Amino acid sequence: QVQLVESGGGLVQAGGSLRLSCTASGRTFSNYAMGWFRQAPGKEREFVAAISRSGSSTGYTDSVKARFTISRDTAKNTVYLQMSSLKPEDTAVYYCAANPAGISSATKLWAYWGQGTQVTVSS
Repeated sequence: QVQLVESGGGLVQAGGSLRLSCTASGRTFSNYAMGWFRQAPGKEREFVAAISRSGSSTGYTDSVKARFTISRDTAKNTVYLQMSSLKPEDTAVYYCAANPAGISSATKLWAYWGQGTQVTVSS
């Protein structure tokens, strides 16, 4: 089992920035690709970004490219999502996820999930 705890969400004005953190425990952090997903009210959970086990590869959904950056710190068992130039449409609950099989944008392939952190962007 892998336990994931997100933090860093909050209320920010459009154009602002936030950094989300997700700390993992329970298993070897470097054995898992890590990802961020989000779910807005009334919508399906969607892929945002992911980073490979080594950190050498990353992937993003088109709507956040050039605005969001995913990174990981193995020494701290933590994955980050730096979000800049935030837009009201980025408002959602953001979830951290872990996958031993590698990077994927398919929600159903991710094995472990955190409880989520709310991000609200005001216009």
